[in-house]
Amino acid sequence: MLNGKNAVITGANRGIGRAIVEKYAENGANVWACARSFSESFEKDMAQLAEKYGIWIKPVYFDLSDSNAVAGGMKEIFSDKLPVDILVNNAGVAHGALFTMTSLETLRQVYEVNVFAQVQIMQLCARKMMRQNGGCIINMCSIGGINTDPGYLAYGSSKAALIWITKSVSKELGRYNIRVNGIAPGLIDTDMGIYKSPEELEKVRKKMSLDRTGKPEEVAEAAVYIASDKASYMTGHILVLDGGRQ
Repeated sequence: MLNGKNAVITGANRGIGRAIVEKYAENGANVWACARSFSESFEKDMAQLAEKYGIWIKPVYFDLSDSNAVAGGMKEIFSDKLPVDILVNNAGVAHGALFTMTSLETLRQVYEVNVFAQVQIMQLCARKMMRQNGGCIINMCSIGGINTDPGYLAYGSSKAALIWITKSVSKELGRYNIRVNGIAPGLIDTDMGIYKSPEELEKVRKKMSLDRTGKPEEVAEAAVYIASDKASYMTGHILVLDGGRQ
């Protein structure tokens, strides 16, 4: 479904990001796999995936909390002089604390990664996609940015901001044949997804039509569809994958 396309995927070293890298590779896409810091195990993993699926995967390292590092990482990607067909803005940070216990410094740190870095990467990729007259941007949002629960001021509001940004940007970039969509996962079986206490997890499951956590691969399948030509008329949409959470 993605044969010959080139994709930038952030947060590629674990969880949903790692699953998206493999699903994209399986569907014929080449990948710049972005992670925060160098890891021999990550390099080996990416090399094995590239060999398995007959595509190329290039690890790129930068810290989303540092705008200069983000600019440097994207410059490295663009220096390859290849089209950037897909951007998957997947990397993010989670934070749980009551409103009165969330410092402004913590709020800034979460927004730096979950909002400002996302916008910076989108702007850089969009300029390249505009020159190409086409592209697809997928932002990893969250059901936490749609449903409001106590204790998630920083994370929930940052994802709500990303949802608004996704919809707004889609209206600006449509004229350049660039589609911009989001995915809002619910409870997914990853290190980031399962940071809640057992009591909180049980409360969430009781709200769900499907009494189970989601799998990273299920989110990755959605990311493949959105990036493919099968979703060529989809833009400004937030695809909710939450197991029927009410």
